[in-house]
Amino acid sequence: MAFNFPKQFRFADSHEYASFEGELVRIGISAYAVDQLGDIVFVDLPEVGTSLNRGNPFGSVESVKAVEEMFLPISGEVIERNETVLSNPEELQNDPHGKGWLLLVRPLENSEINELMDSEAYSTKISAI
Repeated sequence: MAFNFPKQFRFADSHEYASFEGELVRIGISAYAVDQLGDIVFVDLPEVGTSLNRGNPFGSVESVKAVEEMFLPISGEVIERNETVLSNPEELQNDPHGKGWLLLVRPLENSEINELMDSEAYSTKISAI
């Protein structure tokens, strides 16, 4: 299956993405990760105001196949979480790069995003899997 990843997204090895929106960063999981999970039935996200470090778990996604932890691709404070995805997990499955985003964070260190893969490098990585 071919995936189109937004050019402005940066990706972690663990398949989470980060995208700057002004001074904030939108966090989600890639369409590839969603595809691998199958039918998503539950999403768990941290509360607004939570501060997390890059690489730390920030929640989980439960599908009919498995429960997978998600890891923050950039350190920051949770400013908003996608309540729609919490109440309707299928939104994550239907549009992971759009309406299925997970968190909006205020980054602690903007330069961390430079350590993530661009969309081309990420596409190359998953095509080799």
